[in-house]
Amino acid sequence: MPRPLLVIGNKNYSSWSLRPWLAMKVLDLDFQEVRIPLYGPGAKDEILRYSPSGKVPCLVDGATRVWDSAAILEYLAEKHAQLWPSDPTERAVARSVCAEMHSGFPKLRERMSMNVRKRYPGKGRTPEVLKEIERVVEIWSKCRKPFLFGPFTAADAMYAPVVLRFRTYEVELPPACRAYAEVMLALPAMRAWIEAAEREVESIPQLDTAE
Repeated sequence: MPRPLLVIGNKNYSSWSLRPWLAMKVLDLDFQEVRIPLYGPGAKDEILRYSPSGKVPCLVDGATRVWDSAAILEYLAEKHAQLWPSDPTERAVARSVCAEMHSGFPKLRERMSMNVRKRYPGKGRTPEVLKEIERVVEIWSKCRKPFLFGPFTAADAMYAPVVLRFRTYEVELPPACRAYAEVMLALPAMRAWIEAAEREVESIPQLDTAE
C-alpha cells in the first residue's frame, strides 16, 4: 500500500490544511504531502486531480479520498481513537466545539484571516469579531491542560489556526488561554508548519492586508 497523501494549500494562508496536517504529524503518521499554492495559475485544475470539491485539504489513502478538514479528522479518528477523548461526555463536548469552529466564527475568519508571516497588532477588532473572540476564550478557558481535553485531540487541531490568527493579530488573552496558545505554538509540528510558512514565497494580495 502506498503511503497516504495529504493535499494542502499554502502553509502561510490555508487554515483548513493545517488541521489534518497537524493531527497527522502529532500522530506520527508516515504520509506524503502535496502542496498546491492557492490562486496560482492552474491551481484549481491541479487540486481537482485529487479533490472532487476542488478545495484543499484532501486525503488520498489508497482507494479512499476524504476531503474537508473535519471529515479527514473523523476518518483519522476511526483508525486512531486517541483523536477523541475516551470519556463519552467529553467526546461529545469535543465534537461540539469542533463543529462550532467548522461552521461558525465567520467574522473572525473574515477580519483576522490566517497569515503566518505577518503581524497586524490592533487590527480586525470589530464588535462582531470581539464577540467571537470572547466565545473562543470561553472554550479555551475550560482547557483540561495541556490541551483542550488533556492529551492532544481533534479539537486542538481544529483550533490550531485560531492560535496562529491570535499570534498574527496579537490578541490579548487571559492567562489560561495564553498558556494554551503557548503550548500549541511549542508543538514541534506547529513549529515546523510556521517555519515552512515563513519560507514560502507566494503572496496573495487580498490576504496580505489588514484593515
